[in-house]
Order: sequence, then C-alpha cells, then structure tokens
Amino acid sequence: MTSPALALVRSSMATHGKSFALAARALPAGLGDDTAAVYAFCRRADDRVDESPQREQHAAVQGLERELAAIYAGDAQSDAVLAAFQQVVRRRGIPRHYPEELLQGMRMDALGTVYATVPELLRYCYRVASTVGLMMCHVFGVSDARALRHAAHLGIAMQLTNVCRDVQEDWARGRLYIPADLLDGPIRHDHPLAAQRAAIASAVRELLSRADAYYASGERGVRYLPLRSAIAVRIARFVYADIGRVILARGADPLAPRAIVSRARKATLVVAAVVRTLCESRPRFRRASLDAVLWGSDVVSL
Repeated sequence: MTSPALALVRSSMATHGKSFALAARALPAGLGDDTAAVYAFCRRADDRVDESPQREQHAAVQGLERELAAIYAGDAQSDAVLAAFQQVVRRRGIPRHYPEELLQGMRMDALGTVYATVPELLRYCYRVASTVGLMMCHVFGVSDARALRHAAHLGIAMQLTNVCRDVQEDWARGRLYIPADLLDGPIRHDHPLAAQRAAIASAVRELLSRADAYYASGERGVRYLPLRSAIAVRIARFVYADIGRVILARGADPLAPRAIVSRARKATLVVAAVVRTLCESRPRFRRASLDAVLWGSDVVSL
C-alpha cells in the first residue's frame, strides 16, 4: 500500500471509527493497515450515500456499484481509498459478494426503507455490518468456516447498537430504523421526536436486549482467531457493547446526548479484553506475555 493511501485510510478510521481504531492497535502492522483499508472503503460508501441529497442517493449507490465492479475487474484506481481496498481484496481474497451485499444495504437507505419487523431490520444489519465482519475474517486469515456465523452475529450486534445510539441523528435525516412491531403505534415524522420518546425508549431497550444475544454469539467466535486478532475483536466487542450500557443508564432516552465510552472506561475494557483472551484455554494463549501484548511498541497505546 502506498504511503498516501495508507495515511488516508488510517486517518479515516482514526477520525470516524475511534473504537475500531483502538481495537486495531492490537494488530500487527500489516493487519492493522488492511483493517483500516476495509474500514475506509465502507465509510466512504456510507458517506457517499448519507451526504447526498435524497433525490441523488440512488445514483450515488449506482456509482458505488460501478466502482466496485472496476475494483474486482482489476482496473487501476485513482482514488486512494479504492486503491487501498483493491490491494486488500487481492491480497486477502475477499469475495465480491460481501461488498456487494454492503452496497445493497446502502441501497436500502437510499430507498428510505421503513422496517415493519425485527427480521427486516436484521437483514439490513447483516448487509451493512455483518458483511464487514465477514470481510475481516479473510483479512485475519480465518480458516474455520464455523467462525463466519459468529462474525456475522457480531456485526448484527454492533449495528443494533448503532441503531439505538443514533435515533436522534437518524431522525434528523428523516430515517427511523426501529421496527414498527416494537412500537406502540405508527411513528409520525411530522410529530416531534419528544412526543414519541417513551415508545422509542421501550423499543431501544428491546433491541439492546437482542443485541446482547448476538454479542454472546460473536464472543464465541473469538476462539477461531489468531491471538492478536482475537484481542482486537474482543476490544471492539467490549467497547461497542458498553455503548449499550451507557444508553440504558440514560433510560434509553432517544433525546439524550450521544452515548460515548470514556477514555478511562475504554482503558479498563482493553485490559479486560487482553486478560480474558490470554486466559483462554488454548495453550498458545497461556504462553503469551501480558506485558508484550499490552505494551508492545506496535500494539495498544493508551
């Protein structure tokens, strides 16, 4: 990966994905850079749709689909993020259907999809988040197919957390991801969000409960990962799940300030993730040095 592309994808993750950037510090340099490239590609696609006027979002998705086709056709890429992602696709053998599904999730946003049921929302979560976890399985070199289901579930858990955290932000865009079957009645976008906060708060609590079950499945998939990849995934899982704790501590109020995990709390979760991973039953985990993992020059820096 060339230096300008590398700097750009690292900057994208550091700016927009602080939890993932923290987790990626546990990875060896090459894996960390490939992780940043995948993140930057996904972020670029999401921003391309979200930042376009509603009437232009369909065309934005079509443009993203053309770019993806060019990436897999082997065409030279002038955009640094696309070039970096193309290199990772080649090096790690990422199947095309994963980013294609990701873009189908973007299309659901462009169409203004309204979710009547939880299964409909879960399909969206799979497309925009599980596919990222499945791509990361290729980046991490996972060889056991049993890991894929757990990776997909972790993605669903994280996206459900996003849905619950971003209700107010999504509302401002004219979107509501909370399924109608979890609400007391139809939500009216021509009514103030404050007038509907109780029903939404109840639905948020239900979605976070469901997210916990998916986090538990994601946790069971950690055992299929190499040591440092396992630590990175567990850090991301602990920090993201903790966002849900913050939301619940505020009464699941959709009008509360955006839920964040403090730096001190993140530090505690990093240590917990490292210790738990090193205490796994596999001998190769027990032989690892806690000091080396926590304080190695190219891993976690708090």
